[in-house]
Amino acid sequence: MLALLASASVGQSLSSFFHAVGQFFTDLAAVHWPALLLGLLFFGLNLTIRSRAFFHSLRAAYPAVAFQWRRVWGAYFAAVGFNNVVPARGGDVIKLFLTRSSIPGSRYPTVAAAFFVESIFDACVGVLVLIFAFTQGVFPKPPDFSKLSSFDISYLAEHFRLTLFLITALAVLGLVAFALLSVRVKAFWSRVRQGVTILTDRRRYLREVAALQVVAWLCRFTAFWFLLDAFRVGGSVKNVLLVFAVNQVAGAVPFTPGGAGVQQALLVKVFATSASTTVVAAYSVGQQIAIAAFTALMGLGAVVFIFRFRSFKEVLHAGRASREAEREAERTDGRLEGDPFDALEDEPPGPPRTRSARLRY
Repeated sequence: MLALLASASVGQSLSSFFHAVGQFFTDLAAVHWPALLLGLLFFGLNLTIRSRAFFHSLRAAYPAVAFQWRRVWGAYFAAVGFNNVVPARGGDVIKLFLTRSSIPGSRYPTVAAAFFVESIFDACVGVLVLIFAFTQGVFPKPPDFSKLSSFDISYLAEHFRLTLFLITALAVLGLVAFALLSVRVKAFWSRVRQGVTILTDRRRYLREVAALQVVAWLCRFTAFWFLLDAFRVGGSVKNVLLVFAVNQVAGAVPFTPGGAGVQQALLVKVFATSASTTVVAAYSVGQQIAIAAFTALMGLGAVVFIFRFRSFKEVLHAGRASREAEREAERTDGRLEGDPFDALEDEPPGPPRTRSARLRY
């Protein structure tokens, strides 16, 4: 029975989404193209400035290494472009690999830790945006998410115990991994701390990361203002902040490319009193299609012309191979450093020894 209900919900979500897509193409002639192009331009500027902030975090982590912002910019766009067309945030893997390959001598834990630097400011802004949205009377409260016409978020909201279990399980797994790595892999945590080096210099962090993120958020604000105008919903401070809040919720449920299903369901609900249902439906998918197409083309261009790969798929394969090679190198390095327990595998045959005797050996 549960499977039948889930299947029906998925079918309803897909039907609603594709109906909105059809509405978008029906009203394509009504789109204000200058506003749409300006919106995409400012959205690209937002990503460009964010990539510069990311570059500064990496430069603080590797001060003695020369590397190009152009390649970091390309990795950033490739990740966003991939995430907007493929679910489950596989673009983060692409960004990790392409960035790591752009910095001579870099390691994956350090590059991954640099991602965290950017998320601090974003999380603070995201909380403020959600607080604003929930006080406006048009944004649904979390218990009401189960009534939305999007299977992924409605299913999680309706089955609260399952959602709570999944969150708890992920938290426990994270704590277990943290404990194991803290005890067994000191070099790993040293590289992680290296990735967030810029946080130890408050003035530099505020100047080279936080200040740029402020400008990036302003560019993103401008981008969505123009996009709202382009699809006849109407740009305003309130409407843009509501779109930001929708994006925050959609980003937490990465089961569809760019959270498209969640965005469409929430936008129809949020702007129900601001514009007609057909206009909001066309906007909800039109904005997503425009951003996805723009970032995917830019990202693919970066992959081809900057990194010399032929496709996103080829990047993923190369990234997996690179990660496996680094793991093998780390195991080899452990033996070369004289780790007594790694050396046990190469002991000559003989009578078994006690732990203390093995350590002396």
